[in-house]
Amino acid sequence: MTVSARARHEALGLSLDDVKGMYRKMLETRMVSERILQLNRMGRTPFGAGTDGHEAAQVGAAWNIRRGKDWTVPYYRDMGVAFVLGVSPLEEFRMVLAKATDTHSAGRQVLNQFSSPKDRLVTRSVCVGTEFPHAVGLALAIRNLKEENIVFAFGGDASTSPGDFHEAINFAAIYKLPVVFVIENNLLAISTRFEQQMAVPNVADKAAGYGARGFIADGMDVLDSFDKTRQAVEHTRSGAGPTLVELKCYRYQPHTSDDDDSRYRTKDEVRGWMAKDPLDHARRYLGEQGTSAEELEAIRKALDTDIEAAIAQAESEPDPRAEDAIKHVYAEEAPRPDGTRS
Repeated sequence: MTVSARARHEALGLSLDDVKGMYRKMLETRMVSERILQLNRMGRTPFGAGTDGHEAAQVGAAWNIRRGKDWTVPYYRDMGVAFVLGVSPLEEFRMVLAKATDTHSAGRQVLNQFSSPKDRLVTRSVCVGTEFPHAVGLALAIRNLKEENIVFAFGGDASTSPGDFHEAINFAAIYKLPVVFVIENNLLAISTRFEQQMAVPNVADKAAGYGARGFIADGMDVLDSFDKTRQAVEHTRSGAGPTLVELKCYRYQPHTSDDDDSRYRTKDEVRGWMAKDPLDHARRYLGEQGTSAEELEAIRKALDTDIEAAIAQAESEPDPRAEDAIKHVYAEEAPRPDGTRS
């Protein structure tokens, strides 16, 4: 155990139990992500979107969210964020399998359209970038109500290209709204590489154009992801306006289960990034703190048991009924003043 390694998490105000908790959520995210793709290949679910490679970025950033107080508008790959905020593997597999018991949409939406009112986790459209105006609207309401909470708006690097992002961050900066834009830059907009999306070398460079603060983190390192997001949060909570945190990471899996990633990247490129695996990085750090291999393996085994039980439970639950297809889509019939219905 080195002194510098020991000091790192403590200097950030984290306990060793915090770091273990981060690792557990990262591993949970990876294992669930892998099982979703496996279920797809087995024909047990029609669609999947992997999170592999984003775990440190998501968990590190989300560790700054005050659950039940701050608002969070995630994006469709943010399973690690959702798990930190209290979403369970069982809820995830209910979404994946489109079950009637799915608490997020009753099996009506593509997976990972998270929604949890008690945790202030706001559902979104699968359309890229549309979450940002919603987040800024929440931030405006918070300011008008004079609350001390803030909004976390997550997105991928490609989500900063549509006009939604520009209008949202511009409005937030003008009115100094309490919103942190958290951008997971995995270098790929589905199949379009980063350098074909924008001329600046960093997503965070865009913040200056709106008079906002930008921060850059190593998104493969959970403690750096936590730290840079923490700095952004402190700036925004102080009333100084919005911030943008760029978490540099990499997507190991294809964009979705329907994507052929060999068309736009090489296996050597993927292997190079896998040598920087965020889970390996976290395991090494915990080992330096004296955490035994046996304890880490016990975490993995416990998660494996929980995940398999969640899959079995979700698969045993009912599918949505055909007659409920338009329920909660159109307005329900309302009674007239005389008691009759239209």
